[in-house]
Amino acid sequence: MTAFADSSFLFSLYAQDANSAAAIARVKYAVAPLLSTDLGELEITNGVALRLFRKELRPIEARSVLDLFRKDIETGVVRIIPLPSSAYQQAAQIAARHTPALGTRTLDVLQVVSALVLKADTFFTFDQKQAKLASALGLRVS
Repeated sequence: MTAFADSSFLFSLYAQDANSAAAIARVKYAVAPLLSTDLGELEITNGVALRLFRKELRPIEARSVLDLFRKDIETGVVRIIPLPSSAYQQAAQIAARHTPALGTRTLDVLQVVSALVLKADTFFTFDQKQAKLASALGLRVS
């Protein structure tokens, strides 16, 4: 199984939230590495900063979350792959076909296209619109 983890899923793995227990349970059966893109990495970093702004994390907790995420990248648990420019053309085509029926946002489409470009067969997400799009495009959703 080659698994792609969207940023909502990755965030739940590293920062405690309502989906953390489910994320941990689902990822137990995944084969490392979990794939993500530079977009996903940016969303994790920004998500931690947003939690700091909202006072939902203390600075020491934020550093711990980011340190653990970076350690998992360095040790190969998570693999960050830059999103190629060709993915944007594919995303535009998929958006034109599926957004009118599913109501997906641009970042939703980019997350799913990322999984396709990276040749994942499984898509980890907690986002229902991304899950519907991923399923419609042949990915197994977990």
